[in-house]
Amino acid sequence: MVKVSQLAARYRQEFNEDVFIDMVCYRKHGHNEGDEPKFTQPSLYALIEKHANPREVYTQFLLNNGESEAQALAKEMEKGFWDDLQARLDDVKQHPLPYVSQKPEQWWQALRKATPQDFEASPVTAIKEEDFKRLFDGLMKWPESFVPLRKVSKLLQDKIKLYQEEGKVDWATGELLAYASLLIEGKDVRMSGEDVKRGTFSHRHAVLFDENTNETYSRLSHFQENQGKFRIYNSLLSEYGVLGFEYGYAMANPNNLVLWEAQYGDFVNGAQTVIDQYISSAEQKWTTQNGLVMLLPHGYEGGGPDHSNARPERFLQQCAEENMVITNITTAANFFHALRRQLTWQFRKPLINFSPKANLRHVGAYSAMQEFTQGGFKEVLDDPFIDDAAVVKKVLLCSGKMYFDLSDKQAKDDRKDVAIVRLEQLYPLPVKQLEAIAQKYKGATFFWVQEEPLNMGAAAFLQMNLKQINYGVISRNPSASTATGYAKVHAREQQQIIDTAFNI
Repeated sequence: MVKVSQLAARYRQEFNEDVFIDMVCYRKHGHNEGDEPKFTQPSLYALIEKHANPREVYTQFLLNNGESEAQALAKEMEKGFWDDLQARLDDVKQHPLPYVSQKPEQWWQALRKATPQDFEASPVTAIKEEDFKRLFDGLMKWPESFVPLRKVSKLLQDKIKLYQEEGKVDWATGELLAYASLLIEGKDVRMSGEDVKRGTFSHRHAVLFDENTNETYSRLSHFQENQGKFRIYNSLLSEYGVLGFEYGYAMANPNNLVLWEAQYGDFVNGAQTVIDQYISSAEQKWTTQNGLVMLLPHGYEGGGPDHSNARPERFLQQCAEENMVITNITTAANFFHALRRQLTWQFRKPLINFSPKANLRHVGAYSAMQEFTQGGFKEVLDDPFIDDAAVVKKVLLCSGKMYFDLSDKQAKDDRKDVAIVRLEQLYPLPVKQLEAIAQKYKGATFFWVQEEPLNMGAAAFLQMNLKQINYGVISRNPSASTATGYAKVHAREQQQIIDTAFNI
């Protein structure tokens, strides 16, 4: 079998064609030492029990064909084989071979395990202003001979105009700036998922296509010589297979940023085995760290039960002992810092971010240049609309898209008595930051507001883990389905949440 496998491997390497090996064999014993295969196949295993092993069969074949010395030779060869194994074992015990760690092992050994204190505040992940400008300019250029699609060219021109006139960048630019900043530091970045080159919602455009020749141009591969490699792949619609592969790729080198993006967050259902067996539990089971990033589009916009909800409650239910990081981020700069934080930490944790869809282009998600060149990730974002905390009577805690819906209502009605606080990181839960918010608005009533049904989202997780603040919960009613399929019903439910939050 070994010889056949070697031959097949050599053939494939030489001719780049697949090889099928038709292997006929049987299992002598059960699938483990304690298994009794006769329980289910008594007749078959009665025959197998009497069946000689291949060495005995071949010896008998030689004897039957005139090789009279075969029996003695077989015994001599068997004894020589076992003597050789014993001699090698004795030699290794007496003269242990020094073990030299391979490169991947050395990279992992240079890191350490995380502690609860590591999550009390995020590290500084800002970049220099000159690097920000250089990377932004590099992202917005392409070769003179290259002709991008007119719509894409217009999108990039709008991004340039936004930066030049307001000093701000949108979500997609903030994301690409994070990758670019890691690349010029010598780190590699790898991303896969359905339509990730352009982005499921046509926001990323990491790779441009020439409208005349269909040639491609990677916007992230031309900043300087000796930069890290940027690899991005539009992968097949097989969440289980692709996510499993990317998890393994992230395991190979902790100095790579490896990301997988679901076309819609709901589709991660197809990869649940990878999440349960590895992403959420591998560090506890096997003491193996992994820094894989999962981007799961999430948000209620009338898209129906299969295009709204990435099931945050499933991930949060599995959170314990700082096993992974769960975020629902609302600004370009905070997303930038979250991505850079993955490789800045002296340890590695899986990051699951519930990514925006419609809010990819929301003006509230824009960030000023200074937010990229100062500080780091902010686990909690206070309300910039509030001038005087003393007049605040109610605080609405929320996460992700819900913030934009609430803030639109707040601004429209000029509600200075209602503060909207964003929980950007759900786990590890930023207790100290939340305690500071509670102290600032100590005369106010607190509510957790979510767009998911009560039995989903972060509500149950927070009720179990956030004991430092007394708060009520505002949400959709409990539901077996993640969302309604009727746009009018969706709009009515969403409006009811908003009205309740401000009127209760």
